[in-house]
Amino acid sequence: MPDNVNRKKKFQRIIIVYPFALIVIGLLINFLAFGIAPAEIALPDQIGVAALAMSAVLLLGNHTWLMTSTELARLQHDLHATPEEWHEAGLDKEKASQIGLQELERRHNAHRNATENTVYFAIFAGLLSLISPAPLAAAFWMLAFAIGRLGHTFSYLTGRDSLRGIFMSLSLTSLYGMASYALLAIGIANL
Repeated sequence: MPDNVNRKKKFQRIIIVYPFALIVIGLLINFLAFGIAPAEIALPDQIGVAALAMSAVLLLGNHTWLMTSTELARLQHDLHATPEEWHEAGLDKEKASQIGLQELERRHNAHRNATENTVYFAIFAGLLSLISPAPLAAAFWMLAFAIGRLGHTFSYLTGRDSLRGIFMSLSLTSLYGMASYALLAIGIANL
């Protein structure tokens, strides 16, 4: 029993430190790779628009993948989305396959996680696009986020937890990178 308590305490410390470590990584990449210039409000340059467009297409592909995978899991396991569909099919949800319900829940969780993260991406990518960032910084963070989300979806749907953690870290670091770049650029501009 003490080993389990120590294990939980260790993971509790990791969970608490984790977001701060990703913030520091994002800051270091911003300072060491891109530099941060004062924010200048302007329309995005061509590289920023291209990165935003490519990221949007990749995120739409991710959404489509999740949507399609969800429907295929329903079809494979005779599951339905609404009480009316269950009734029309003459099936009882209470007698549904537990494996099927778990696979459907996996897809719902992956879809919810993608949606939650994409909301923050839209906010920070939009803000970053308007403050004239270093073109490479905007492209790097936006595309890294989209690639991270695609990897997260693949890992989640195939049950590869360690790989899922890596891709989750990539997409979160990208969010922290965009947020810290914007905040620092605006702060420098106001000095």
